[in-house]
Amino acid sequence: MSRFRLRTVVTVLAALCLPLTVPGTAAADPASTAWAKLRMCESSGRYNINTGNGYFGAYQFNLATWQSVGGQGRPDLAAPAEQDYRALYLYRMRGWQPWQCATMLGLAADGDARTKRVPTYGESAYIGGGGQPSPPVPAPGGPKPAWPGVVYDYGACAEGLKTFQLRMNAYGYGFAGTGCYYEKTRDAVLALQRANDIKDSGLLGPKTWDAAWSGKPPR
Repeated sequence: MSRFRLRTVVTVLAALCLPLTVPGTAAADPASTAWAKLRMCESSGRYNINTGNGYFGAYQFNLATWQSVGGQGRPDLAAPAEQDYRALYLYRMRGWQPWQCATMLGLAADGDARTKRVPTYGESAYIGGGGQPSPPVPAPGGPKPAWPGVVYDYGACAEGLKTFQLRMNAYGYGFAGTGCYYEKTRDAVLALQRANDIKDSGLLGPKTWDAAWSGKPPR
């Protein structure tokens, strides 16, 4: 295309108020609110979390996945901006597929998912999580919080579930405190019910809640 024709095309597009795209810029990365929801589900937004379960940091990378997108050292020891960058990198390689929470939250893939285009740090800066301090894990024998008044079942997400999960860390469960009831939470509930002669329904009701603080340790 001649310089004259190129200038003509640009002028027409500008006159029509049509956007000009610049090669190499992000096509459609997820909104910062989507990343915030993902972090809250995966790790309660805690960039420095390491519960000993083999998954680390705000986005719960395992070491193999972290290294596959160029991460060095351990994810939870990396700066929040570095974790944000590696998360965007992974998204561009594999979309939302690596994160179970993305499916649970109904996060939809967009134009940059699986493009294999390596991002720049500038492109990931919008994610801007910043990191939150890890809340203290309830100590064995500590005061029992009031039962929230809700019977929790598989698939539920609630603040009360986070309180229960963090309590169960006193028994070595290593919960990140997502507040969502899935396989690991069900295992803890059932173990607690069986140790305390409560019907092993898997439902987290008042008896099981009380047993987490006042009952026998799960087997």
